[in-house]
Amino acid sequence: MKKIWIGIDDTDSTNGGCTTYTALLIIKRLNEENIDLIGFPRLVRLNPNIPWKTRGNGAISFKIGAGKGLKTKIGEFQDKDIFCFEKNKNENLHTTQISNIIQKIIDENAKLDDKKTNTGYVINSKQFHYSIYEKTVREVVTIKETKEFLKKNDAYYKGYKNSRGLIGATASISWKPKQNKTFELITYREPQRWGTKREVDDETTKQMNEKYPTTFDNFDFENNHNRIVPSSPCPVLYGIRGTNYDELIHAKTTIKSENVHGWIIFESNQGTDEHLVEKTIKDIKKYESVIVQGSITTQPHTIKGGHVFFKITDGKNEIDCAAYEPTKQFRNIIRKLIPGDEIQAYGGVRNKPLTINLEKIKINKLEEKKIKIENPLCPNCGKHMKSKGKDQGFKCIKCGIKNNEPKTQLEKREIKKGYYEVAVCARRHLSTPIKLMNQP
Repeated sequence: MKKIWIGIDDTDSTNGGCTTYTALLIIKRLNEENIDLIGFPRLVRLNPNIPWKTRGNGAISFKIGAGKGLKTKIGEFQDKDIFCFEKNKNENLHTTQISNIIQKIIDENAKLDDKKTNTGYVINSKQFHYSIYEKTVREVVTIKETKEFLKKNDAYYKGYKNSRGLIGATASISWKPKQNKTFELITYREPQRWGTKREVDDETTKQMNEKYPTTFDNFDFENNHNRIVPSSPCPVLYGIRGTNYDELIHAKTTIKSENVHGWIIFESNQGTDEHLVEKTIKDIKKYESVIVQGSITTQPHTIKGGHVFFKITDGKNEIDCAAYEPTKQFRNIIRKLIPGDEIQAYGGVRNKPLTINLEKIKINKLEEKKIKIENPLCPNCGKHMKSKGKDQGFKCIKCGIKNNEPKTQLEKREIKKGYYEVAVCARRHLSTPIKLMNQP
């Protein structure tokens, strides 16, 4: 083969490990064999609603070959620079040698003792069709159909245990940036520190957030949460997301932290909303992520635990929407909605009952909210005047003086039309932050 695509997924677990770190080890080892990285490695997030995902449902893929053209530094590891090349020379690679390297590193690093970890990797000479990624980021894909696809395309693959990782590995190879893409610079901890409390300075993270506007989702100021720092005991120290990879490298120098063992930049579909599909309510299925136009039919109400629920209709069918407690201040916006407001709801679909777990909303129309006013006092005798009928004003039954004010008046709404999103600490990897959206 003159070039090779590699896809890897599900080497991590809730108790540690990281597929991006496994990929970094493989890239480093391939470099030692004079096998080059062609283009950026890719961190591809897939359907966030899948119930059997390990953590963030992210898979890794990258292309290798004999590099030529523009050479770009994209990382450092164990005191060695990591580069990618713009193009590939027509020199043959040996699949067996590459597979042996991948398998050895996976065997040493994948958390296969965890019952939820089902690693898989794929090697192929060509990139798979985009539709494979599109289906995997939006729907439910089975292991069986993935294996059938790989066999049909003569791909080399290996699945561990139930082989579920093959789904993500295949989809990751299939991803092609369409209208937009982002990058993430991921730093890693020294191995002896894995599982201990991370030392990443909040103040310099805030400074970085202000200094580098192409970065996003760095710090949740309302909830005092450092978003670039993961909560799991994995090798990652912190990850900075942004739309400009050069600026990410400068942003990294701002952060004060414990010693960085290594770092690498991934091209990604994070922050692209590619998981979302516009749907009518009757066509919504469980585990999808949807955009639905609707009119609110019930007053938002809060249940035990702080979760807020309401219903919307598209004129034919109705569905529940929810702003769960982790969305924090976003719930205050939801509580200010009233029946008749027209919104666009963005979110993942929970099963039993079908409920849209809101990621953001766009308010398209606000219903007029009328409040009843107190009958005015007669200016002559000081008695309360009587209503003359609906919208006909008031009259003093003693003096006969009239007041043509209506019985109700419009209450000023506390919210405006436009986009509202969940708190930074609750934001999904795939969700496009409002700051990145092209608003009219």
